[in-house]
Amino acid sequence: MTPLSVLDLSPVGQGMSGAQALHNSLDLARHCDALGFTRYWCAEHHNLPAIASSAPDIMIGQIAAITKNMRIGSGGVMLPNHAPLMVAERFKVLEALFPGRIDLGLGRAPGTDPATSYALRRRQGISDEDDFLERFNELMLLESRGFPEGHPFHKIRAMPAETPLPPIYLLGSSDYSAQLAAHIGAAFSFAHHFASFPADEAMRLYRAGFKPSASHKTPYAILGTAVVCAETDEEADFLAKTVDLNLARRNKGEYQPLASPEDAAKYPYSPAEQAAIAKNRARMSVGSPATVKAKLDALVDSTKADEVMVTTMLYGHEARKRSYELLARAFNLSSPGLSR
Repeated sequence: MTPLSVLDLSPVGQGMSGAQALHNSLDLARHCDALGFTRYWCAEHHNLPAIASSAPDIMIGQIAAITKNMRIGSGGVMLPNHAPLMVAERFKVLEALFPGRIDLGLGRAPGTDPATSYALRRRQGISDEDDFLERFNELMLLESRGFPEGHPFHKIRAMPAETPLPPIYLLGSSDYSAQLAAHIGAAFSFAHHFASFPADEAMRLYRAGFKPSASHKTPYAILGTAVVCAETDEEADFLAKTVDLNLARRNKGEYQPLASPEDAAKYPYSPAEQAAIAKNRARMSVGSPATVKAKLDALVDSTKADEVMVTTMLYGHEARKRSYELLARAFNLSSPGLSR
């Protein structure tokens, strides 16, 4: 059976505070831990009213402390926003506190708009060039103590020094990300829920070019995908209208908390918006447990994914919990234990 995991963005609904959204994530994590999900990853996004997850390393520690079975990780830490030494030390601390349960997922994008990205990086010597690979190499050299004698970083040790970095995963949504993950020997998590590049081709490129590393000896591919599961196809379709309106608004540069499905159903969508929604729905798995399982099974079959990571962005917290519960039942999940 394909392992199932959770990608949580801590969604903020209209009328909800960001604090409540974060507490909802703690509640959902406990719920999914008991249901038998394999991992629980926290996202990093900034300056988005519908998403409260801005500091995944903090949430990882909170969630790991209240769960027992799942691996807890970042989906991901946006490396352009952070000094590699800071990332190394924060995740070594997490690994020391929760040994064998932490994942370090890294993203190449800033996770926000250009102005906010500038505010995040303004003290770091910003470059217009993509410096992800440079930052990643610095992270790895700090871990291996590979800086040569005479280099300013030669004597720097990321603390706690005796604790290794957790396993590394590269997040991506393109052919370049797939090939980069293969080149650096990371596990790969493909963002099918918003990617325009075909998931099956991304997975093929990743496996074909994979080079073993200290972090991973063999390729490991996770398929990230959006799911809305409810008792019936009709109920799931109604709940997913929240996703539809959020997409339409974001495409127009309007960033707001998630609307209720009732409000979303009343929105006057233009033909262009309806077409964009239909395209996005084709990427999603929306429906009853049987409908969702059939679609996810087909995705796994076409991509040969080793694991499926589900994100569910709904207005109501109980509806989101129920979606994961129905999904767990459909796939006959049980407590999985821990694996890398």
